[in-house]
Amino acid sequence: MCGIAGILNLNHNERHNDAIRSMTNRIAHRGPDADGIYVDEKVALGHRRLSIIDLSETANQPMTDSSGRYHIVYNGEVYNYKEVKNRLSQYPFKTQSDTEVILAAYITWGVQCLQRFNGMFAFAIWDQVEEVLFIARDRIGKKPFYYALSDQYFVFSSELRSVMSSGLVQHKLEEAHLSEFLMYQASMGDQTLVHGVKRLEAGHFGVIKRNLLKCTPYWGYSDIQPSTDNYEEAKRKVSDLFLDSIRLRMVSDVSVGAFLSGGIDSSLVVACMAELSTEPINTFTISFDEKGFDESLFAQQVATKYKTNHEQIFIRPLEFLYAIEDILSSMDMPSGDGPNSFLVAKHTRQKGIKVAMSGLGGDELFVGYNKFMIYQRIMKNHWILRMPIQMRKLIGGMITAAGKNHQYDKLAHVLGLGKWELATIYPLLRRAYESGDVENLLTVPSGNDQVEERLEQLSHSVSGMEYFSSATVGEMETYTRDVLLRDTDQMSMAHGLEVRVPFFDYRLVEYTLSLPDHIKYPHTPKQLLVDALAPRIPKEISMRKKMGFTLPMESWIKHELIELANDKIQYLAARNEFNERAILKQWEGFKKGDKRILWTQVWKLIVLSDWIQRNNL
Repeated sequence: MCGIAGILNLNHNERHNDAIRSMTNRIAHRGPDADGIYVDEKVALGHRRLSIIDLSETANQPMTDSSGRYHIVYNGEVYNYKEVKNRLSQYPFKTQSDTEVILAAYITWGVQCLQRFNGMFAFAIWDQVEEVLFIARDRIGKKPFYYALSDQYFVFSSELRSVMSSGLVQHKLEEAHLSEFLMYQASMGDQTLVHGVKRLEAGHFGVIKRNLLKCTPYWGYSDIQPSTDNYEEAKRKVSDLFLDSIRLRMVSDVSVGAFLSGGIDSSLVVACMAELSTEPINTFTISFDEKGFDESLFAQQVATKYKTNHEQIFIRPLEFLYAIEDILSSMDMPSGDGPNSFLVAKHTRQKGIKVAMSGLGGDELFVGYNKFMIYQRIMKNHWILRMPIQMRKLIGGMITAAGKNHQYDKLAHVLGLGKWELATIYPLLRRAYESGDVENLLTVPSGNDQVEERLEQLSHSVSGMEYFSSATVGEMETYTRDVLLRDTDQMSMAHGLEVRVPFFDYRLVEYTLSLPDHIKYPHTPKQLLVDALAPRIPKEISMRKKMGFTLPMESWIKHELIELANDKIQYLAARNEFNERAILKQWEGFKKGDKRILWTQVWKLIVLSDWIQRNNL
């Protein structure tokens, strides 16, 4: 796990020693163990290393092959690198690193090397003979890759602020995607909130040759065929795939720990790790004063069962409050989430752990979110569309008038839609603001809803999937990748901690998406997952209700954070892109207790304002 950076000259020769140093210095937190650069007149490559595989200096980057022709910078882990390496017996390896395996695989198989990798990665390989730059990002999109392309340069990095620190990219806010951020906490697809800066999409590779960039998908949902497996066969395959995913992610030359919340997903991760390990697992649990949210007793039960080296990290809510400034400064991209991840990563790293397993993904794959049930219920009631649309809109208007929260607004919006499908329904379930409210807050035109466009493009891919699998795709495309995984990366790497996510092994993702609803959800959430891996966790854990820790953010914004919040809101309201009257009206309404204005909406405005200021946009 590391940070990468690079500058490719187009149409000219120039050395960028200072610029590449500035870029790698900006991401020093991602790789505190080593740094390096390679610079010639055509390209500059930079790297910050967090040493996980092959801790020797020979495995430092940028790495060059034995011929001196190819140079690589790479961030992430290819978990099956040993298996891939066994197929490359003719290559003269000099290290035990997965970095060199990627390099050798590309030299041997070209673009097809990507089909052989199982991991999370973003990398760039420079062929100085052909003057071709090859870039790639993992299937699910766990590792980031930002870039800017102009007539003069191709600039890339693991972080947006590193790209901007090159001095070769204009600091300008991308107005067209402000609406997307307000609705979804992120700009979608290949877009960012900085004008001219994009990101390589998940499951894509790119080739820059003769000053042209061509990006191509190498993985997607379209090849997933419906499964005919019965429940027993599905249980066996889920068990085999999950255990193998854990096995691969335990490969490391440093100790691998695990976040143990006491919930189903993290408990199963720890159980399988203990089963596959000859040494006790290091586990970490966050506990709170608020007993209604404290899961430490359940976590301790699992830790005791599997004899882990267990650490209970006690966090008081005020620690979140005092860390707000550090949390905001750690956001490479603005987000409404993040405080929990920031402090969990901070405390885990302070215990000397560099790698931690996470239970992220269980909800997305095994129907753990209530949104999945809502989506299914809506889609099963297509008969409502036979009602005249004007009548449905009239009923929706009555619901809105009588409603007291955003759930009423969402229902009214659904009734007014001309058609019900993944592209129209699922975005509504994930929006923090409705499109009309966003238009009121902005003075600049709202960009097209790229979430709907993206899901519309995927409509053929999901046409053979049942409702829950389609909802998983909707979740992946609206929240999981561009918010959840992004925040996990930026908040963990702020402390030099690598987080591995076994539920998002692409093989397990593909298989669960192939399953019909009655197999995936026989009667309760995550039942298939629990049955597949039974009896590894106690029934008290598998049967209990889902818990979550909620910070008293509404109270803090109105009291302890009122000065910071007011400054940020005032700054945002004064900018040309925002409707000053609407922003201030919402702020005043929130302070006075208007229940229709959620603290999450106000917090997004505060975070966005802070991020714009920090990056001089």
